[in-house]
Amino acid sequence: MKIFVRERQKVGAGVKQPKYRIVAVTGGQIQIVATHFRKTELEMIAAEVGAEIVWLSPVPDDQKKKH
Repeated sequence: MKIFVRERQKVGAGVKQPKYRIVAVTGGQIQIVATHFRKTELEMIAAEVGAEIVWLSPVPDDQKKKH
């Protein structure tokens, strides 16, 4: 099982809010209730269900779509 995670976009440095968001899960069934997670929480969940965490890199600003 793999858990794909990315950093949240609207969290500044030094803010005491969860910094990560789960984007997708493959290879098994898992029910996610929360929307934002701390790194330690993600690592504990992955260890418990036997999953690998895939840390997605942010998209550079020049490659983002403009609306």
